[in-house]
Amino acid sequence: QVQPVESGGGLVQAGESLRLSCAASGRTFSDYAVGWFRQAPGKEREFVAACGWSGGTSYSDSVKGRFIISKDYAKNTVFLQMNSLKPEDTAAYYCATDRVFRRPWPPEPEVEYDYWGQGTQVTVSS
Repeated sequence: QVQPVESGGGLVQAGESLRLSCAASGRTFSDYAVGWFRQAPGKEREFVAACGWSGGTSYSDSVKGRFIISKDYAKNTVFLQMNSLKPEDTAAYYCATDRVFRRPWPPEPEVEYDYWGQGTQVTVSS
């Protein structure tokens, strides 16, 4: 059973930074894409960033230039470095793993995520 586990959320002020981590047993991140998503209260879940198995990345327009997704292959962990945080970044953040082994990047069509973590809360005060 694959179980992603997120950590690193918290309460910060606007302009500060946080780094989220996603670790998972049962799946090697060097062979699968990993994505970060977020969901704010009363809103639909939205894509934030993704990293392909070989290191290719993609970002939503709302975080491009502020967030960085990366992998630590030795620790089998994916990070989301969030800089210049804004109050509108407040949400529960989830990581998820691709169901396809070594999916070509960029993905066509979209990545299909099959295992999701429980989420970590990020709150940005103004």
